[in-house]
Amino acid sequence: MDDASQARLSDRIRVTVGSPRLRTRGRIITFTRHGVRPMNWPLVSQFRDGARLAIFLSCLGLGFAAPAAPRSRPNIVIIYADDLGYGDLGCYGHPTIRTPNLDRMATEGMRFTEFYSAAEVCTPSRAALLTGRYPVRSGMCHDQFRVLRNNSSGGLPKDEITLAELLKTRGYATAMVGKWHLGHRPEHLPPHHGFDEYRGLPYSNDMQPSPDSPKGRERFFAERNDYWQTPLIQGTNVVNPHPDQRQLTRDYTETAVRFIRQHKRSPFFLYFAHTFPHVPLFASGTFRGKSAAGLYGDVLAELDWSVGQVLDTVRSEGLARRTLVVFSSDNGPWLVYDQHGGSAGPLREGKGSTWEGGMRVPGIFWWPGRIQPSVQHEMALTMDLFPTCARLAGATLPDRPLDGVDISPLLFGTGTVERDAFMYYRGATLYAARLGPWKAHFITRSGYGPDGPSTHNPPWLFHLGEDPGEKWDRAAQQPEVLARIADAVARHRASLVPVPTQLAETVNP
Repeated sequence: MDDASQARLSDRIRVTVGSPRLRTRGRIITFTRHGVRPMNWPLVSQFRDGARLAIFLSCLGLGFAAPAAPRSRPNIVIIYADDLGYGDLGCYGHPTIRTPNLDRMATEGMRFTEFYSAAEVCTPSRAALLTGRYPVRSGMCHDQFRVLRNNSSGGLPKDEITLAELLKTRGYATAMVGKWHLGHRPEHLPPHHGFDEYRGLPYSNDMQPSPDSPKGRERFFAERNDYWQTPLIQGTNVVNPHPDQRQLTRDYTETAVRFIRQHKRSPFFLYFAHTFPHVPLFASGTFRGKSAAGLYGDVLAELDWSVGQVLDTVRSEGLARRTLVVFSSDNGPWLVYDQHGGSAGPLREGKGSTWEGGMRVPGIFWWPGRIQPSVQHEMALTMDLFPTCARLAGATLPDRPLDGVDISPLLFGTGTVERDAFMYYRGATLYAARLGPWKAHFITRSGYGPDGPSTHNPPWLFHLGEDPGEKWDRAAQQPEVLARIADAVARHRASLVPVPTQLAETVNP
């Protein structure tokens, strides 16, 4: 039974004795020699009318199973875009990119205006999402080698506990669809980190160019699938060494929808990490050439379609009122790729930097009946998903430092959330910290420009409420704020234990 129908059930049941039918507010059950056949189902819920119906049918000698109590473990779906900017969606203010499904998701759910990835590039941000910990704690970051490459030997350490592993302790079926980028060797792939199923690319779609493809930027703008050979993996095996990237979004979406339908009767966790809009950009023929925003808009239109397919499946399978769906991005837009690089809206800089445009990303939470439609201005992080989902599933948090916090009071409107300062890392180096509305930059550097790091003493200080574009340094007027931030940084650093990096060592690809 779907949730909307349950909500409409009548409080009372009107029965005509001797009739072969039972009518409830215009809905009918027909009695047959095989038992009970519902017409225009759904009909019966866990409400008291369901109990009365069970008693009535029992008196007639007809078999009837009382409806189960509502499950306490919600399904959890995390949809993760790659290099999507803060300003790239219609619901975040883009004037020409059309994203009707994400806009509807935001209207029906909670849209965060200050939602953050834990890192400025792919590998560390994904490690943080799945573990609830800054990547400096797991070794999934490096100052020179900022992400895992196609010849890296490392990956997410086995002693790290992922959200998938945690949810499996509560009986969840788990699947990962899309870009992984936490280690491509078999021992590092999703099936070794708590996922029952996996289908996707092991790293970014540009990391294995064809030997005969042009060098430099030309190949990123050529829209030639034969220039790229990043493999498609199922489980731990390569099933297509040269997939058609124009069909990736559709392939992923079909896999995700199939998983939801197959596991609709038990709690499930789906981590759906899109390959796009990371360059090179590709869209299927259905969407190619349709957006006023060019190829980038085409790609986002198809990504938006994919989100719509997931939400429509959740609705049609009657799962909406017991399914949390979250949409976000791993970092900001890759601005150096011009019109293929997206927008950070009013924020400064983009991917690769610790300015707001590099790490503040869209954050949309959808759960009909539980999360009320609203816009949330409190800060939240992708690392918060780990403790929040653990609480919702009734799982015990592991005994180790966690950097995310349970944000369910924000989601359900039951209270506020206390957190210490948020740390902005570039690689393994702390560049900035935010406490309340104040952000202090200790080091600044563009995401991918030729400039080197610039150290600031005293740190640059910005009020992100008054100045989200980080233009006006307020350090001279707010020394006490800088002192509070310094204390928070000292507490954070005292909690760190040195670990070896996973990003430096290499093997043959």
